[in-house]
Amino acid sequence: MPTLPYSAVRRRGLMLVLSAPSGGGKSTIARALLEREPGLSLSVSVTTRKPRPGEIEGIHYFFRTVEEFDVMAAKGDMLEYAQVFDNRYGTPRGPVENALTEGRDVLFDIDWQGNRQLADNARPDLVSVFILPPSLGELERRLTDRNQDGPDVIARRMAEAADEISHWAEYDYVIVNTNLEESIAAVQAILRAERLKRVRRVGLDGFIDGILKG
Repeated sequence: MPTLPYSAVRRRGLMLVLSAPSGGGKSTIARALLEREPGLSLSVSVTTRKPRPGEIEGIHYFFRTVEEFDVMAAKGDMLEYAQVFDNRYGTPRGPVENALTEGRDVLFDIDWQGNRQLADNARPDLVSVFILPPSLGELERRLTDRNQDGPDVIARRMAEAADEISHWAEYDYVIVNTNLEESIAAVQAILRAERLKRVRRVGLDGFIDGILKG
């Protein structure tokens, strides 16, 4: 009989990163994944900006002073962080590590710089997916059709898109978002396959040793 029953084998969670240029469909895909995939939750960031009406500590953000944020960063308590205009944003290490240990997966909606920091700090737990538009022309059409930004803002977003796309090779997977449902299904397939990887099965070696020893 196995010395360690299979019921004792546990799965370690993973960090799923989605990146894309603005208008690439990343946010829509992320919302669909959170609705359809049990055990997947969105990473809650630390920020130095003031709470907005209706925002709840620990649900929408962890709100901290600049001094508190800097202490966390200096102590290595951030998996990734960045300055965005006048405020700072980062991913706290503790809540993410707790989720992974409990076998829960964490979704990150971040850019290539955040993905690079996660790769530097926690590569074994990282699964990164880059969402590409079919073409820059299609991306510009999507940005225009949203009716959210004027021509100057769209031009800036297109310039930023070219820079973002140039980092595509830093990701584990690349999906060209020509059809939204197919793209969602593709990310789900990636997530489900990555969950089954041998390296994420804590205790599997002990279970197999027990089988071999009879």
